[in-house]
Amino acid sequence: MLRFVLSIFGGLFSMLTLGMMMAAVTIGGIFWMYGRDLPSYDVLASYTPKTISRIYSGEGRIIDEFAVERRLFAPAEEIPDLVKHAFISAEDKNFYQHAGYDVRGMAAAAVDAARGARLRGASTITQQVMKNFLLDGSRSAERKIKEIILAARIEESMSKDRILELYLNEIFLGQNSFGVAAASQTYFNKPLTDLTAEEAAYLAILPKAPSNYHPVRQRERATERRNFVLREMHQNGYLTEAAYNGARDVPLRTVQNGDYESFRNELPPRDYFTDEIRRQLSNDFGEEEFLGGGLSVRATVDPEMQLEAADALQRALESYDRGIGIWRGTGKTVKVASLETEESWRDALRKTTVARDIRLENEWHPAVVLTIQDNQMRVGIEGVDEDEDGHWVPRKDIDWMRGNFADNFNRGDVVFIRAMTADADGSFIRWTLRQVPEVQGGFMAMDVNTGRVIAMQGGFSYENSVFNRATQARRQPGSSFKPFVYAAALDSGYTPATIVVDAPIEINTPQGLWRPKNASNQFYGPTPLRTGIERSRNLMTVRLAQEVGMDTIASYAERFGVYNDMNRFLSNSLGAEETTLFKMVAAYAMFANGGERVEPTLVDRVQDRYGKTVYRHDQRICEDCSLLTLASGRAPSIQSNRERVMDEITAYQLTSMMTGVVDRGTASKYVKLPVPIAGKTGTTNDAKDVWFVGFSSNIVAGCYIGFDTPRSLGRSASGGGMCGPVFNQFMSRAIESYGGGKFGVPGDCEFISIDRFTGARLPDGASGENVVAECFRPGEEPIFGITFDGGFAMAADLPLFDEVNENVGARQVTTSSGGTAVVGPKATFGSLSSGGLY
Repeated sequence: MLRFVLSIFGGLFSMLTLGMMMAAVTIGGIFWMYGRDLPSYDVLASYTPKTISRIYSGEGRIIDEFAVERRLFAPAEEIPDLVKHAFISAEDKNFYQHAGYDVRGMAAAAVDAARGARLRGASTITQQVMKNFLLDGSRSAERKIKEIILAARIEESMSKDRILELYLNEIFLGQNSFGVAAASQTYFNKPLTDLTAEEAAYLAILPKAPSNYHPVRQRERATERRNFVLREMHQNGYLTEAAYNGARDVPLRTVQNGDYESFRNELPPRDYFTDEIRRQLSNDFGEEEFLGGGLSVRATVDPEMQLEAADALQRALESYDRGIGIWRGTGKTVKVASLETEESWRDALRKTTVARDIRLENEWHPAVVLTIQDNQMRVGIEGVDEDEDGHWVPRKDIDWMRGNFADNFNRGDVVFIRAMTADADGSFIRWTLRQVPEVQGGFMAMDVNTGRVIAMQGGFSYENSVFNRATQARRQPGSSFKPFVYAAALDSGYTPATIVVDAPIEINTPQGLWRPKNASNQFYGPTPLRTGIERSRNLMTVRLAQEVGMDTIASYAERFGVYNDMNRFLSNSLGAEETTLFKMVAAYAMFANGGERVEPTLVDRVQDRYGKTVYRHDQRICEDCSLLTLASGRAPSIQSNRERVMDEITAYQLTSMMTGVVDRGTASKYVKLPVPIAGKTGTTNDAKDVWFVGFSSNIVAGCYIGFDTPRSLGRSASGGGMCGPVFNQFMSRAIESYGGGKFGVPGDCEFISIDRFTGARLPDGASGENVVAECFRPGEEPIFGITFDGGFAMAADLPLFDEVNENVGARQVTTSSGGTAVVGPKATFGSLSSGGLY
């Protein structure tokens, strides 16, 4: 009997042993099969997660940030133990004991599943790291096996703290926040080191399903789960009884609940400047690297000047818009039913997409029309509490627009409104309606020597339209292009005193007969170059372009970066070919700095995530900047390696002529500043585009205004009248900050007194409004009396300059009055042409 019993037990033991061996072989085979082609985990050793790229002002203040995944990388040693303990208690309390997988945890999960209880997660933190980095997110046995194998392997080659670092920086915690550092800022506007136990516990509940524990929509559920994590922290020995009880009783306070100010409120609204940095650096470094590379970008922007640029352009655009007298509004409405209660209309208004970044004079608030009466209209204003009588707009506020309240408004219309305040003390006067102008424009200013862009405004409001009209809008520059024609002429042997005929011309083109004309519709006969640019004479410019040659002019425009490949059409000498404000301002900077190439930049320096400088704009060499001391009275010596694009004397001659544009020419009524200013106005056909680009001795700035879909701005529109005041306002402030002085005079200049009306040489010491001291090149003997007409037909009775001097290549002709004149070699004669385009 005993033998029989023993044989039974022996058989059972053998079967059990054999079964265990078979199971072990099977499990081993499975693990071997799935472990053969697993991905390498070497990538974890060089973990470089996608992190935020930040843009800083010159003072080191964050002014914008860009990211695909909003993540702030935090090394393990900088993550407080409190945060680590919270996540370990919530996700994997045996983290420091297991070898990558938790057998006890898996057994407990299996028991719960058998009982039909709520399933618990059995993945360790290490397994989650493997899933997030190396495997897909599928829910399958195969993926689970691979996860366990990789977790066991990584535990043998990497420390627990390194694994925890990977986990805490990679996980998604809701609100576009990846990693605990970004989440701490998003939910509590705090660095990790300032988190309390209850705050750390709240973050720890978010990895599995952030939306299930939203601090506002799921507040009660989130508080309950947070307290569970606090209890686990207490039971695991991470919190004392007193600390646990204190943290458990604290209400859930977050940014989303309004308990803390959002970190985003500390950032200025995104504007055209930082968005242009994004566009340019995405092109230079690649969009993926810029949005996820953790770059630190030092911008060239001057925050005060950026505000001034926005204000100056916005004032000009709004002034023009209100002069038209048409109310267009925002085009947005809310349902009339939502106007019944303050809570409902505020909620509807909050959900309406309109610009909220306009600060012209005072903040522009979105508002909704509540009541319309004959002489007043009541509005509900976002961000402004209702008072006993409500907020009303009086009838006199809309005197500038056609029609009355009933003609222009309906209940539920979303409008902009701002406070009208007294200039003296800022006291409130009343509410006033505003609208975003339909007309748009751009403005840009930069240092003429370094190319550092200090301000850029690409439209009225970035939130209303992100299209940057300073860099992206290609428009005809009109007469603001003329300085490049004159520069080519001056470098070709012409002088500011050279006489060019101002008379009607006509040109056969494939599109028909082209008859350019002056803005005044008048003709002035032989005129010096200086007066031609001061008064923006079109006919003189066309004749000069023909005389110099469009090939020469195009090469100049391309050398200055205005165009990449300019078409050689004569009409382009009047600025008919499109370019951008960005290129025009950069080109004018080379006039101002004496003819040296300067590249515009919005960025001083870019550093990678490790602090290594990967781009620096200023490539000049400072030989003694590294010295600890310098001799008394000695400044650091900086060598410039910039290319010369224009003769220094030519640059000065042109600058001197363009100073006349501001002093007595087409910009003289609108630009009045305490330092010498040179510039040029521009107005295209039918006044579809208006420009002014000008510069002091150290700052160049330009303005463009026009409709996005080109159409006439009106008969009275001009570059001086519309863009001149924008330039004047900005430069008034810029001069206060950056100063300015006389333009540098080349040492080789030889000055001769010239009559600016006739081009005649005057005695030394001559004075009067007509006298100007012109710079001539050394050894250059100015020849007076030569008249250039570009080879176009002229009337025989045109009054020509009669001081005749022989010149090689020129020829003497007899006028209809019997006198003589010397004209350029391309001059021809014929009947007088008339008419033409402006």
